[in-house]
Amino acid sequence: MELISPTELAKEKVVSVQHYTFLAWRSVANLFRTPRYWTDMIQQADLIGFGSLPIVLAACFFTGAALALNSATTLSRFGALSLIGQLVSLGIVRELGPVLSGLVVAGRNSSGMASELGSMIVTEQIDAMRALGTDPMKKLVTPRVASTVIMLFFLTILGDLLGLIGGNVVASLLLGLDSHQYWSNAWQTLVFEDVFMGLVKPLVFGFIIATIGCYYGLTTRGGTQGVGRSTTEAVVASMILIIVVDVFVTRLLMILLG
Repeated sequence: MELISPTELAKEKVVSVQHYTFLAWRSVANLFRTPRYWTDMIQQADLIGFGSLPIVLAACFFTGAALALNSATTLSRFGALSLIGQLVSLGIVRELGPVLSGLVVAGRNSSGMASELGSMIVTEQIDAMRALGTDPMKKLVTPRVASTVIMLFFLTILGDLLGLIGGNVVASLLLGLDSHQYWSNAWQTLVFEDVFMGLVKPLVFGFIIATIGCYYGLTTRGGTQGVGRSTTEAVVASMILIIVVDVFVTRLLMILLG
């Protein structure tokens, strides 16, 4: 690994943030400009949304089951085992559903975007597109960003439902609670602020996943080794950003919603 001075390293990081901000801005601005590549958006929605559906549903289902199972011991000490539906509902809808869905989609799709675009950079396909008068940002980046934001939103809704079902399975089969009481408590405890917070986060996470994956893919250097490096960096960066941004988004929404 080549050693560089702290000053050069800081300059590189500042330039990287600048380039990423420019890419993110253009990916949104291109939505309001023609031409719009609807076919590419539908194709990416299929790859991102339906491709990630089984693993997102499985992860949320077993997370809800594990949450109910782990919280049962604590709740039983206070004679509040019947409130397990409220705990699972709030935990899944407000926090675990959006974050878990975002992390799963980031691990599966952010790496795919980085490797696909990185391979196009290495084989000079991006340069060929520019030579033919096609804007790579509008053709490659914007459809992926729009599709990821939209599909992660619906994946989170389905993941929340499966998480609640997983909690219900544990509550009814292992803890002997009434299923009707579980769903009644889970439904009644949710208010507008909880649902709104749980549905805003996937929009932010989807934007992060797509823009990070596209950024690392389009900045790939160093041949096939660079593609592998960009893929790894895209997954790590998107997952860390999701976890970090989640804290600030949660705090901001708590302030705005009271």
